[in-house]
Amino acid sequence: MSGLEKRLDAISIMSVSQLRVEWTKVFREVPPDVSADILARAISYHLQERAFGSLAAASRRHIKRIAGQFDEAGTLSVKPFAGNDLKPGTRLARDWHGKTHHVLVLDNGFLFEERKYKSLTQIAILITGTKWSGPRFFGLVKRKAAKPMKLAAEHA
Repeated sequence: MSGLEKRLDAISIMSVSQLRVEWTKVFREVPPDVSADILARAISYHLQERAFGSLAAASRRHIKRIAGQFDEAGTLSVKPFAGNDLKPGTRLARDWHGKTHHVLVLDNGFLFEERKYKSLTQIAILITGTKWSGPRFFGLVKRKAAKPMKLAAEHA
């Protein structure tokens, strides 16, 4: 059992007062007035985030959009997140200026020309030399259609 696993196990059985002390050690600030369960979850998440890294920016944005939708409407209609659709081992190909570029989807990134990248966008920019959406460049998402313009005569 790793040191992190031992620490997480210890946190799971701490009292509220012990969790408040642990919070102060981990975050170096006064703990909020919340339940023991919330304190334990927040501390555990933070320790795991330190050990393994945080969520990808795209995942954080997706979660923020979902939370915003819920705050506004009180309901959710969640569309699948494009990044989750790619299974490790999937190969992507794109022709660009007469050359075919291949990308291998990994568990935690992408392999392109023997180098590992965190996002498809990094690879698309490298290939094109300009700002591109990686998922769009590789044909995983479609560009939104432009809304037709209404002419002044249509309003009359």
